[in-house]
Amino acid sequence: MFNTKQSAIHPYATRADFCRIFESDMNRLYLLCYLLTADHGMAEECFVRGLEDTTGGNRVFRDWVESWARRTIIHNAIQLVRPRPSDNNVSNSRVQPDAKDPAPISAVVELPAFERFVFVMSVLERQSVRECSLLLGCGREDVAAARIRALQKIGAIAQRFKESENIGSSESACRTRGGSSRRTGLEARLVASA
Repeated sequence: MFNTKQSAIHPYATRADFCRIFESDMNRLYLLCYLLTADHGMAEECFVRGLEDTTGGNRVFRDWVESWARRTIIHNAIQLVRPRPSDNNVSNSRVQPDAKDPAPISAVVELPAFERFVFVMSVLERQSVRECSLLLGCGREDVAAARIRALQKIGAIAQRFKESENIGSSESACRTRGGSSRRTGLEARLVASA
């Protein structure tokens, strides 16, 4: 009546499959949590909730385990932070990036909450504008506008970082040639104030 070979091949993911993904991709999944929440405490909570939710019994095809884990983390981060399009003009004054964070991570963490979510979801996770708007509970035009603003801000931060690297390298070149670093220090202040 039942084919034993067919029942032995279980196409659905098990708890062990999800635990394995959360263990093997721990750093990447935690980074996703941190980029979304911009807070290490909330990132840990988001990570743990994601693990609990994925092992809670949803029937997911085994091939979808990794994408389901990321989607669950995004969903939990949305519940924790509750980003809204109206948050775009609000600076993240409470968000202070970790001093140990590399510049690209700090740049994302410093974005306003809604722009940060849209950037991470649409650019880093490659979700469509439609998917983002459905998950964030807003209009597509809100997502499209936030994505443009986020990309502009990230681009401006990257440009400033590049300029500061160039200034730093020119200061060290002056010192190695025996020149004064005073002039390049002044140039650095002028560039920073521009």
